[in-house]
Amino acid sequence: MREILDIQKQLMPDLMDIMKKRYSILQHILVSGVVGRRTLASSLDMTERVLRGEVDFLKELGLLESDASGMKISESGRQLLEDMQPIIKMAFGLTDLEDSIAKAFHLTNVIIVPGDSDTSIFTKKELGRAGAAALRKYVSKDDIIAVTGGSTMAQIANNLAISSSMKGSWFVPARGGLGESVDMQANTIASIMAKKTGGKYRLLHVPDHLGEEAYQSLIQDPQIQEVVNAVRSCRIVVHGIGDAMVMARRRKVDSETTSSLRGDGALAEALGYYFDRQGNVVHKMPTVGLRLEDLQRVEVVIGVAGGKSKGEAIASVLRHGQEDVLVTDEAAALEIMKHV
Repeated sequence: MREILDIQKQLMPDLMDIMKKRYSILQHILVSGVVGRRTLASSLDMTERVLRGEVDFLKELGLLESDASGMKISESGRQLLEDMQPIIKMAFGLTDLEDSIAKAFHLTNVIIVPGDSDTSIFTKKELGRAGAAALRKYVSKDDIIAVTGGSTMAQIANNLAISSSMKGSWFVPARGGLGESVDMQANTIASIMAKKTGGKYRLLHVPDHLGEEAYQSLIQDPQIQEVVNAVRSCRIVVHGIGDAMVMARRRKVDSETTSSLRGDGALAEALGYYFDRQGNVVHKMPTVGLRLEDLQRVEVVIGVAGGKSKGEAIASVLRHGQEDVLVTDEAAALEIMKHV
């Protein structure tokens, strides 16, 4: 397959460009669900006239459907996109990039979607779709799945559906986090994932920031203890990765701690832990839930994060060495490789 693509690139470079363009159109429509032509043209940075010609061609092939509400992908189009994915990854050079990152950080699997989540909501949605697909791949009957909060995790939840393998699964929040926006809280995301898949869920009603005295008091509560025990016995963890300073602001960390994080060279945040450029833990949020040491016996740890701005932060967390699977986008992947 690779040899054929290399020959096509040399003899018919225009054909590769057309294939990429039509794939991008179909992929954007798939991720959007239903979309109008003007919105799609703007997202793809394409004129409406050029897009109209491409859309008409794809409709003639039966890959798209349209009505008064807009355009949507047909079942044939959905199947074609699935079949094209390995070819497109090779054409975009993503297969080699996936292999390089997996080798550099000793990962079981790396999945890269085209684009940059920082600048494209469609890429962020596609990142969520790829994250959901990764979870489906590794989940088995009656699993306990711990999930964190955040906008990327919310996109994963949106892309899950009823599944026989997930129907008996339990979704639990990886840690407490009542200080965040409700939509982005791990509790909310765990409940949405359970409802979407036909699974079950437990909630952890504890604040994001806890003093030692409050922590010791809460951890004695039988109901909280029961949920924490479930969280710490999970088989799969799905979590986001953030920029340290951005996450500190989002969690309303006090100025003294923020200054300390900056002085210690904190670059990334994941699961309430802050990491420096070498992947060392420089700070831990005092919260109830999954601990870093718990990851050593978790079978599958899936990190999902994208955007060029997060590339170095993702590399920092990968360097710590607890991840098994990474789902990211092209822009972040290229940045990650600069820090290998």
